[in-house]
Amino acid sequence: MTTPNARLTQAGYSALAEFRYILRRFLEFSEESARRAGLTPRHHQALLAIKGYGRGQPITIGELAERLRIRHNTSAELANRLCENGLVTRSQDNEDQRRVLLQLTSLAEERLADLSNAHVDELARIKPMLERVLAEYP
Repeated sequence: MTTPNARLTQAGYSALAEFRYILRRFLEFSEESARRAGLTPRHHQALLAIKGYGRGQPITIGELAERLRIRHNTSAELANRLCENGLVTRSQDNEDQRRVLLQLTSLAEERLADLSNAHVDELARIKPMLERVLAEYP
């Protein structure tokens, strides 16, 4: 690890640039895949966050906001759109009635499974590139 005042070498800049390039290509793949599946990229990100959070337990609006790194009110609006599209259900938390819990519908589960399988395949494809660039990082 470099110190705050250390200068990167050309190899360091090249490794960072290549890493960002690979990440950007993966994100582009992800966004295009979501659109082909009839979802916006943000909807896909939300569905994955909901499914992956807490080992499949329901997630709150606030927790979704944190996972997506968005504001609470933006997360609430996103949850509303997901509900309107039949992708998410809302329920009150039995322990705290102020908390709204989100869970995926079977439609969302199907779409997310297909998208996730495609993403796992893409990650397997780019894994050697990532390993190479990380191994080259000074």
